[in-house]
Amino acid sequence: MSQEKRERKEWEDDAEEIREIFGTLSRELPALIKAIMGSVFSEEAGRDMGKAAAAFYKELKEAGMPEDTAVKMTENYMSVFSSLKDVMKGSMSGRGEFKGEEIGDEIRKTLKRELHEKHRERDEEDED
Repeated sequence: MSQEKRERKEWEDDAEEIREIFGTLSRELPALIKAIMGSVFSEEAGRDMGKAAAAFYKELKEAGMPEDTAVKMTENYMSVFSSLKDVMKGSMSGRGEFKGEEIGDEIRKTLKRELHEKHRERDEEDED
């Protein structure tokens, strides 16, 4: 087989693999997005987000944060959840039947951890 034919065969194989990957993504992503949305928009998720915001605010106040700053930081904290919901609303196509409570829980934990770290770093900068 000539070099040109080998290269063409490799290109065709790569193209087929990419088609398979995109086919799998188009079948699986809608269900994943729906599962994430279900876990974020559920009644339980709303309660959990409210509890998380209250706990976040309480920690700020107990750490001596001024009222207006604690309120603003808590609002920013909650805006992350709202932004995530908006992104998912725009991305969802309405297909899929996957249950994803675990995915939603993991997202909430990660967001809380990252926001806490971000605010801690900001507080340290303000102290300097």
